[in-house]
Amino acid sequence: MSSSSRDFSGIVSKLGLQPMEAPSMVSNKKAKLYIGIPKERSFQEHRIAITPESVRVLTANGHRIVIEENAGKESRFYDNDYSEAGAEIVADEEAVYKADIILKVAPPLPYEIALMKMNQTLISPLHIPSIKQEYIEMLMKKRITALAYEYTKDDAGFFPFVRSMSEIAGSTVVLIAGEFLSNANNGKGILLGGVSGVPPAKVVILGAGVVGTFAARAIIGLGATVSVFDNNVYKLMRLQERIGARVFTSTVQPEILANELETADVAIGALHSKKGRTPILVTEQMVERMKPGAVVIDVSIDQGGCFETSELTSHLEPTFKKHGVIHYCVPNITSRVSRTASYAFSNILTPILLRMGDLKGMQGLIYEDVGIRNGIYLYKGNLTNEHLAKIFQIKHSNLELLFASNL
Repeated sequence: MSSSSRDFSGIVSKLGLQPMEAPSMVSNKKAKLYIGIPKERSFQEHRIAITPESVRVLTANGHRIVIEENAGKESRFYDNDYSEAGAEIVADEEAVYKADIILKVAPPLPYEIALMKMNQTLISPLHIPSIKQEYIEMLMKKRITALAYEYTKDDAGFFPFVRSMSEIAGSTVVLIAGEFLSNANNGKGILLGGVSGVPPAKVVILGAGVVGTFAARAIIGLGATVSVFDNNVYKLMRLQERIGARVFTSTVQPEILANELETADVAIGALHSKKGRTPILVTEQMVERMKPGAVVIDVSIDQGGCFETSELTSHLEPTFKKHGVIHYCVPNITSRVSRTASYAFSNILTPILLRMGDLKGMQGLIYEDVGIRNGIYLYKGNLTNEHLAKIFQIKHSNLELLFASNL
């Protein structure tokens, strides 16, 4: 038995409860998963959760994959690629939602939840700023078990989906910054890296995690100057080691941060919250003091954003101006490079699905894997995420107790 499942058994034993037998121990027979992948229709989403190569692996293990027609087209994965790999291609969206497990790379829309059947498993991002109470209540009524990518951990305690998308986002935000500084997008006409005799642009990064590290590396490669803020000194040290350069770093001290932002051409929000909303580090007063035409890119917007002035935008209308500062607040930035992002998603998701099959389904996976339990926010219609409960004033339940009582 894994250490995580021993910990789980210990918790329920202390509470005087008798846990049911571990699903993985009941039988050695593997489960045959029935997986549905609908075409994405929200936020101009172009990614797909599983590539044809992964479909081939999953179907070779006996799992059934049903994919809606043209679901991978925007990432240049075509229906023929999937059908040759063993997937069933259907034109009817409702047919996809007959599957036991639904895979998405954007939160389901209300009408999509209505198509879902009772006791289904949903694996998708949560995107806290974009969901409303009705979203959670609809899933609860359907007794859905829901796993959020952004809160799922691996065996080492890291967030694999967040890390992978963060690597892509960190490199992509630098390209976005260059676009909106240029005249082509009514910017100030500044070259991010400058040229001989002309000072380069100045970039401020909030967060020294994966997004911040990859962004800093790309910015330095282009020749721009960078300042990085994070309250974790170890992360700041690690960032400098990984990028192989000495850059301005500081803990988050409001006065120093405000002074740096005042002269910045670009500010990047690159924070990640392990559970719940990211903290707001940049107040509206700080934004007011920034230079007209400066660019704010809030990568943290999918968890609420770390700029007080941030508001959710889309790929169709990615920016807005406030106090003369351009704000880019698209939650699915990596959809701009959807093929690369889809491969990254698929590389992480495929082993999870294979293990789910080995453990006789989602219930067995939850029992055995503490990292998966961390990502569960609904279990059979019961809200298990404390932060969501506080936001929407909905009663939440302890996942371990629910699981132990076999609800």
